[in-house]
Formats: sequence, structure tokens, C-alpha cells
Amino acid sequence: MNYPLRIGQLAQASGVAAKTIRYYEEAGLLPPPLRAENGYRLYTAEDVRRLRFVRNARALGFSLAELREVLAMRDQGQAPCIHVVELLHDKVAEIETRIRQLQTLRRDLQDLLAQAGSLPIEDVEMENCICGLIRDRSRNPKPET
Repeated sequence: MNYPLRIGQLAQASGVAAKTIRYYEEAGLLPPPLRAENGYRLYTAEDVRRLRFVRNARALGFSLAELREVLAMRDQGQAPCIHVVELLHDKVAEIETRIRQLQTLRRDLQDLLAQAGSLPIEDVEMENCICGLIRDRSRNPKPET
């Protein structure tokens, strides 16, 4: 690959859309690129590596703020690896919590489905059907956002 790359070439090499690359620049994940005389952005091999890291880390659930922090550490000459391991531990814990929440939700939905079989299916007033059961549920009420 011949460097420097223009944004379309960088998009192809990194697997990140050009629009997303511009957004990542604005968000501080990618340093401002050099500019050609005609104003085109010019990118390096380091930009390709950095974008691949960002793309893959995003797929693993890293937030933009987390990535900004990790990349800032690296840019300041610090090895961010210990911090990344801590973030990975946090992500695993978050996923385990979410799995428990989803298992509870599945049980609740299965319970409602079991009850639905013995209820009328045409209740316009939604009083004696499954809709009434859903409306009157009091378990784990959560405010609407």
C-alpha cells in the first residue's frame, strides 16, 4: 500500500466508513490528518492501525470515551494495556449482569405467555386479557424514560 492515503483508501484499508472516520477525527480518536495542497486529508499507516483498533474495540463494546482515554494514554507514551485489561473485566461483569437481567425478563415473558393461554383474546377494554395483566404488573416497576 502506498502512503499517504486519501480518506476513501483509508476507509477501505481500515474497514471504517469515510463518514465515521471524519466523526472519529471530530471525537478525538484520530489525530487531525495532514492536508494535501488541494485540501484532501492524507493518512498514514499508523492511522490505519489506529482505526482498526478502534473498529475492533467498538465491536467489543468499548465506548468512544473509553477509547479516547486509551488512545490518549498511548499518545502520551504510556502503555494502556493494564487499563484495557481493567476495562475488559468491567465489560465481562456488565455482560454477566445483563445476562441475568435478560434471563429474568425471559422468565417473566414465559409466565405471561403461560397465563395468556387461558385468557380471552378479544377484549377491547383490555381488562381481562393479557393486556390487563401487563398493565397491572407491579414487579420491578421502572419509570419511563
